[in-house]
Amino acid sequence: MSSMHVLVLDDELALREILGSVVAKAGYSVALAGSAREAADKLSRGDVDVALCDIKLPDGNGIDLVREAIATGIDTAFIMVTAFGSMETAVEALRAGASDYIVKPVRKEELLHRLARIAAVRGLREENQVLRKAAKAGSEGLYRWGSPPMLELERMVSRIAPADTTVLITGESGTGKGVIARAIHDQSRRRDRLFVAVNCSAIPEQLLESEFFGHTKGAFTGADRARKGLILQADQGTLFLDEIGELPLHMQAKLLHVIEDKVVRPVGSEQARHVDARIVAATNRDPQALVAQGKFREDLYFRLSVFHMHVPPLRERQSDIPGLIRHLLAGARDASDRPRAMEMDAGVEELLLSYPWPGNVRQLTNVISRALVLAEGDCIASGDLSDEISRSSASMMQAGMRIAQTGSLRDQVRRFEADIVRSAIEEARGDRRVAAQRLGVALSSLYRKIEGLEREGLLSGASVGSLASER
Repeated sequence: MSSMHVLVLDDELALREILGSVVAKAGYSVALAGSAREAADKLSRGDVDVALCDIKLPDGNGIDLVREAIATGIDTAFIMVTAFGSMETAVEALRAGASDYIVKPVRKEELLHRLARIAAVRGLREENQVLRKAAKAGSEGLYRWGSPPMLELERMVSRIAPADTTVLITGESGTGKGVIARAIHDQSRRRDRLFVAVNCSAIPEQLLESEFFGHTKGAFTGADRARKGLILQADQGTLFLDEIGELPLHMQAKLLHVIEDKVVRPVGSEQARHVDARIVAATNRDPQALVAQGKFREDLYFRLSVFHMHVPPLRERQSDIPGLIRHLLAGARDASDRPRAMEMDAGVEELLLSYPWPGNVRQLTNVISRALVLAEGDCIASGDLSDEISRSSASMMQAGMRIAQTGSLRDQVRRFEADIVRSAIEEARGDRRVAAQRLGVALSSLYRKIEGLEREGLLSGASVGSLASER
């Protein structure tokens, strides 16, 4: 079912109500107008996708209405309704900017065919815009995992992708939650439609409703044109809500309404629009803990977690690291048109294998990217890695040889993780934002990591400074 919004403009009340009923039963949202002035007012809001417009109106001419709409930048497709034998008028309307015309008496099948054709063209145009943005932004590429937990996730993806239900993906920052979400989309029946990814933590709170639901022209100060929201952009496709744990409660309530009722009302619009988007959400926080703290709606959590997938951190699946490195090096070769992939000196891969990767796959990607820039020739040497990687990896390898060292493997890893965090903050001279960038983690993730290490007694407030002063 399409989310396209159609305006039916005709001065005959009975005819516009009949046409409006036909359009509504086909699944489109409908608005009615009986005059050029009324139609111009509705068109000015910018949320009308198609206008079915009679040429002869009591207070004007439909062709003039088309010209005025185009001149003011209104993005509406016009289907002109003309009397039988008025070909000259139809041609004039097309020259004025109308997309199509239809001859009275209007047949139901023909009208719906014209609307479907315009919906297909507009959908293709929007998809091309998103694809161009994706191509410009670049792609992480696909990688087939090799560790048992990731192979199990792949099997789970293949089973739930066709189910067309909501999915909640959890895991630390940088583990590959977005890659899993994209795999779900690519293996679903929606694979040929849009995959719209949204970082909920990156949108200012005052803009959330407009970004998610869209707005009409003039809906608020600065809304000089209508904008289709992210949810409607994902109609018939997949909406990936990353860092959903950062959404404020009032937006959680609105999102729950969209999931349950499958309708969206743009800011400033009186017209609710049907939407069919599959929701895949992700968070690097514990959603059940957020529910217990009153920071996340329990009903939304249950709605999202019909299927719950957890992506383990990279330190718990080290067998993935060699393949990831080869994948990243091959991608660098393709991007730079190198005749062959970069190689590594003996011992470099061992250093990377022994590092605990608090920033997970994202940090590994950053480290390899940095090494590729610094490397001379076609070989990455240990000197091309950051001092932090070299020091920490060397310490890890030495500790690994001391079998008799007390404490579990987790305790040892956490101690080294504390050393890495402390070292990164010291090198950044206390600037946690810089330290988070160097570690390849989000600033909020670094805060939570420090708090966890402090609770375990592995970091002291004196050694890392006061958290409260930077918040």
